Amino acid sequence: MTDRTDEELVAAYEAGEEEAAAELVRRHAGPVSRYLYASGSQAADVDDLVQEALFKAFRALGSWRREGSFRGWLLRIASNQRKDEFRRRQGRISVPIEEHDLPDWADPEGETDARELERRMLEELERLPRLQREVFLLRAQQGLDYGEICDRLGTTPGAARVHYHHAVKRLKELAK
Repeated sequence: MTDRTDEELVAAYEAGEEEAAAELVRRHAGPVSRYLYASGSQAADVDDLVQEALFKAFRALGSWRREGSFRGWLLRIASNQRKDEFRRRQGRISVPIEEHDLPDWADPEGETDARELERRMLEELERLPRLQREVFLLRAQQGLDYGEICDRLGTTPGAARVHYHHAVKRLKELAK
């Protein structure tokens, strides 16, 4: 089943093959989750958003035009889910009281440095203009090529390259 393309799996699912849906979920749930988290979704909400995006995608498979990648289409749905959730909450963000991820006490200084760099990188990612942030996440985190990014964001390959270049430059400056 893993050697089939996304388009073949979608066709198999539409023909009643439930295992094809399971493979699509295995293949894409992780990348969608990482995209949502890096896009600013709260960690506590990511699993629910991924589940809802997948549910909506399977209900709307007929609207996938198969011109772009399945993952790009799925990321668009997930992005819309994230925006809807943000609007529903009216921009309020919940911060959990408990810390679930305990640091590795074997190297406290390294752990502190890594957490501080991660915090600064996430803050800087949030400060990037929307297109720079989205192009960067789709390229660096999801591994999409510029053609898929253009399909996803409705921009040109040249513009996508420029947005990516500026985002990388800004994030590299922060990491120095």
